[in-house]
Amino acid sequence: MIHKRFLLFILTLLVAGCTMAPRYERPAAPVADAWPAGAAYQTAVKPSEPTAAEVGWQSFFVDPKLQTVIARALENNRDLRVAALNIERSRAQYRIESSGLLPRINATGSGRGQRLAKDLSGSGESVTVHQYDASLGFSAYELDLFGRVRSLKDQALEQYLATEQARRSMQISLISEVAVGYLTLAADSERLRLAKETLTNQQSAYDLVKRRFDAGVASALDLNQARTSVEAARVDIARLTSLVARDVNALTLVVGAPLDADLLPVALTSQAAALQDLAPGLPSTVLLARPDILQAEHRLQAANANIGAARAAFFPRIALTSSVGTGSDQLSGLFQSGSWAWLFVPQMTLPIFDAGSNRARLNVANLDRDIALAQYEMAIQSAFREVADALAQRGTIDQQLEAQQSLADADAESYRLSQARYQQGVDSYLNVLDSQRALYNARQDLIVTRLARLTNLATLYKALGGGSF
Repeated sequence: MIHKRFLLFILTLLVAGCTMAPRYERPAAPVADAWPAGAAYQTAVKPSEPTAAEVGWQSFFVDPKLQTVIARALENNRDLRVAALNIERSRAQYRIESSGLLPRINATGSGRGQRLAKDLSGSGESVTVHQYDASLGFSAYELDLFGRVRSLKDQALEQYLATEQARRSMQISLISEVAVGYLTLAADSERLRLAKETLTNQQSAYDLVKRRFDAGVASALDLNQARTSVEAARVDIARLTSLVARDVNALTLVVGAPLDADLLPVALTSQAAALQDLAPGLPSTVLLARPDILQAEHRLQAANANIGAARAAFFPRIALTSSVGTGSDQLSGLFQSGSWAWLFVPQMTLPIFDAGSNRARLNVANLDRDIALAQYEMAIQSAFREVADALAQRGTIDQQLEAQQSLADADAESYRLSQARYQQGVDSYLNVLDSQRALYNARQDLIVTRLARLTNLATLYKALGGGSF
C-alpha cells in the first residue's frame, strides 16, 4: 500500500510538472500612490495630453531631421546591438535548459577488433575477435521528480525575459540621449550664432567710438571699454565653436555612424514645437510598466526559481540510461535474427553527507532572492524620483522661460537707452558696456532655458517608460 502511494506521488509530480520554488507574488511598490504635489508641480493635466505609453517615439519627436537621426541610432548604435545579442544569447541558454526536460536520443554505431594472446583466449591458441554494435537510446536522462530541471528552466526563462526588457530600456535611453544631444547641439549652434552677431555689433560700436575718439569727443577709456566688448565676443566665439564641434562628435558617437551636415540643427528656435506634452499617469501604472522595472522583476523571479533548484538538491536524483540495438561478431550479421540487444540502467543518487554544501547553496539562493528583491524595490524608488524630479522641473520651467524672456526684453530696452544717452553725451560708455553684457548674458540664458524645457520633455518621456515603439 505504501509503495502504491509512493508511485502515485511520483506520477503526480511528473504529470503536474511541480517545482519546489516558493510561490511568487509581486512585492508591493515601496513608493507613494500619487506623484508629489506642491508649488513646484502642475496641479492639473490637460485632457488632450496623452500618457507616454500611448505615444510612440515617432509621434513624440515630430521633427523630421530628429526622427532620421534617431532612426539611424537605433540601427547603428553598438550598445543597442550588444543588448540585442544578449537577448539571443539568453534565448539560446533558455533552450539549453529546456532541453533537459526531454531525453537526448542518440544513434550510435561501433566496430571493434582485438587479438587475444593464447594464454588469454581460453582455447590455447591466439584468436582475433571482432565486435560490431548499432544502437538507439538515451543516456543519464534525469527524471525531474522534484522540479530541479524545471526550476533551472524557469530561471533561464526569466533571465531571457530580463535581457529583453534590458534591450527595451536601452532603446528608450538611446532615443532620449540622441534627442538631448541633438537639442544641445541646436542650442550651442544658436549660442554661437548669437556670439557672432554680438561680435559684429560690438565691432561696429568700437568703430563708432574710434571715430569719436579721433574727433576728440570720446575718451581713451571709452575706446578701451569698447575694445573689451569686441575681445570678449571673440573669446566666446572660439569657446562655442569648440563646444559645437564636440557636440557633433558626441552625437555621432551615440548614433554610431557619420551624420550628414543637412541633418544637423542650426538653431534651437526651430525645435520649439519638436516635442509633445505628456500626462504623467498614475505611479502604479507607469512605474511597473517601465522596462527597467520589469527587468528587475524578472531577475527577482529568476532568483526565486533558483531556490527551487537548490531545494531539490536535498532529494534523490534518478537518472535513466537505456538503449536498444543489435550486435554481432560480423558486420553482415548486425541485423540478422538473434542479434538484437537492449540495455536499461536506472540509477538513483541520494545525498547522505555533503559537508553542508547543499545547505550553503540554499542559503545562497535565498540571499540572492533577497538581494534581487531589494534591487527591485530600489529600482522602483529610483524611477519614482526620476519622474518626480522631471515633473518638478516641468511645473516651473514655463514660468522660468517667461521670466527669462521678460528679462531679455528689459535688457534690450536698457541697452537701447544706454546707447542713446551715450551718443547724446549724458552717460559714459561704461553704462553701454554694462547693459550690453547684461543683454548678451540674458539672451544666452534664454537659449539655455529653452533647451532645459525641451530636454525636460525628453527626460520625462524616458522616465515615464515611453519611446520603445
